[in-house]
Amino acid sequence: GDKAFAQFLTDEIKEEKKIQKHKSLPKVSGGWELEVHGTEAKLVRKIAGEKITVTFNINNSIPPSDEEDTQEEQKPDEQEPELTSTPNFVVEVIKDDTKQTLVLDCHYPEDEIGHEGEEESDIFTIREVSFQPTGESDWKDTNYTLNTDSLDWALYDHLMDFLADRGVDNTFADELIELSTALEHQEYIKFLEDLKSFVKCQ
Repeated sequence: GDKAFAQFLTDEIKEEKKIQKHKSLPKVSGGWELEVHGTEAKLVRKIAGEKITVTFNINNSIPPSDEEDTQEEQKPDEQEPELTSTPNFVVEVIKDDTKQTLVLDCHYPEDEIGHEGEEESDIFTIREVSFQPTGESDWKDTNYTLNTDSLDWALYDHLMDFLADRGVDNTFADELIELSTALEHQEYIKFLEDLKSFVKCQ
């Protein structure tokens, strides 16, 4: 059984490498520096007096396919649709002279119409906004978190503009999908390789 499993994995790895679009991770334009720690990626950009970081994790970032809820990467013989990874991402804006960080929790809506139907142009939405003390990794649940569901749309638009001014706009969101998808695929291949060595290990 293990031999057949290892053989299957070998073939699968070959197939996946064949369809791998990026041998190295695609760059995000606009001077973002990329740091990757396993499945978590962080993009950092500094502009006058501010540091902007965007963090996302590729785990569970591929929406389930509609046909049947098979686990991702089921491979029938016919060409299957390309999987894209659309992770939630968190934008943190840190101003040099304050002790607070503005944190915006963003996600890619699943085919829903734009915010209240008036602009269908944004490919991502802001879900929550809060302030966190700068430099603390632990989220404080005691800090007020603004949920955008019931937000005045003018305020919401200003928040979107605020992000766009800092380089987090549709172009960025598109490139993030590209990067995340490449990263997810790379990690998937690595996982198959690890699984193969694990299965073969006597």
